[in-house]
Amino acid sequence: MKLLLDSFWRAAAYCMHHRVIALSFLPLLILVALSLGLGYFYWEPALDMVRGMLDASEWVGRIWTWLESAGVGQLKVALAPLLVIFAVTPFIVVLSLLAVAMMMTPALVALVSERRFPQLEKKKGGTFIGGLFWSLGSILLALVALIVSIPLWLVPPLILVLPPLIWGWLTYRVMSYDALALHASKEERREIYRRHRITLLGMGVLTGYLGAAPSLVWASGALFAAAFVVLVPLAIWIYTLVFAFSSLWFAHYVLAALQALRAEVAAQAAPIVAPVAVPLEILEPIQPKPTYDAGSSYLPPP
Repeated sequence: MKLLLDSFWRAAAYCMHHRVIALSFLPLLILVALSLGLGYFYWEPALDMVRGMLDASEWVGRIWTWLESAGVGQLKVALAPLLVIFAVTPFIVVLSLLAVAMMMTPALVALVSERRFPQLEKKKGGTFIGGLFWSLGSILLALVALIVSIPLWLVPPLILVLPPLIWGWLTYRVMSYDALALHASKEERREIYRRHRITLLGMGVLTGYLGAAPSLVWASGALFAAAFVVLVPLAIWIYTLVFAFSSLWFAHYVLAALQALRAEVAAQAAPIVAPVAVPLEILEPIQPKPTYDAGSSYLPPP
């Protein structure tokens, strides 16, 4: 618990560092360009497809009739944009994580390393290609889990549980690997996973819940659809900062755990010096032989 809390407040403090703030805008620019580009080419076709699906549904038509009779038929106009936005949001989150992992995490780990662990040996147990495949594989599994779990989101409690759990698992997998890739060997990385798996997963889940914070940005519904161009970059930047914080949190935690692991291994491998038998005559002082002269009555021992 001490290591967990210590790494948490250190990560929060590092988020105020000018280098971290500057780095947070780099993936933001790429993701904003990607979001605006996809929105420019696919926003209207996506809206038309969703509206067609809603119009073709008989039970949705009954709901529209009931809403119009209740005087709130204008919600029909806002529903299609909201459905498109809510469907795209998880993928924006995943792309944000990938951008942070590929572009920010190495720089953030280097910042933590040079400021707090300058003497920690770099065994380079992970590579860029290995980290890329690890991240892509984890993201693919997370996307499959998100798609499969979408029907369960209709159950009110599960929509507050399943997405943060999936994002937390993904954060734990990606951030832990990237934070240890440069400094830990493969054996050390496996040992840290074995010892701290539950704590690391809890950290990932917590950051997954923190990643749900930008949902408040578009909770206004139809207003968000009108201010899409302004609020989407804001939401993505919040996501980026959350993931930057999680990257710093994992870096502080796993590097401190790695340092403790190496200290433990060094203590166990230290040679035990056996006591050396010293001859008794070396320990006892040598007594000088008595002297006598010829006229003395003293006779030396035979």
